[in-house]
Amino acid sequence: MIFGLGNPGKAYEQSRHNIGFRVIDKLSQEHRIELNKHSCQAWIGEGEVGREEVFLVKPLTLVNAAGVSLLQLKQKHEVSLEDIMVISDDVNLELGKLRLARRGGDGGHKGLRSIIEFLGTEEFPRLRLGIDRPEEKVELKEYVLGEFTFREKKVIEETISRASQAVEMVIRQGIDETMKHYN
Repeated sequence: MIFGLGNPGKAYEQSRHNIGFRVIDKLSQEHRIELNKHSCQAWIGEGEVGREEVFLVKPLTLVNAAGVSLLQLKQKHEVSLEDIMVISDDVNLELGKLRLARRGGDGGHKGLRSIIEFLGTEEFPRLRLGIDRPEEKVELKEYVLGEFTFREKKVIEETISRASQAVEMVIRQGIDETMKHYN
């Protein structure tokens, strides 16, 4: 289950916080998996990546409440924690950096905090995409809900492609091998 974090709606489509959704969109496009099912407060697409059955998921909750959707999906489809990959933005990583981990804290990300709270554990794989920190005078909320600058867009498009490739590698070769390659 590949679970991308983002906020639903046109107003948020290109925001920094929606980079998880954009990775899901990239995987959907590359593997011809249509997100056409509505269940557990999410849009879901079922298909194959590297001969493995996958669910691509975009929750319809706001980022900060994504845990409720993931828990419902996990229970409904009886997915183990190891078979979940959460994709999120990260202001603590330099723009364009990828960080793949088997487990970890929320790092101040309210979406990850919600998932940890609802799952009752930090023991789930995640792929974080660096979006940089805002300048001191810019509020964090305003920054993550804002769009990338013209200069940043080129870096982010490449980052989304690399993140999609990393997810594919995790599916085909496992998380340990992928961490060696991408971290």
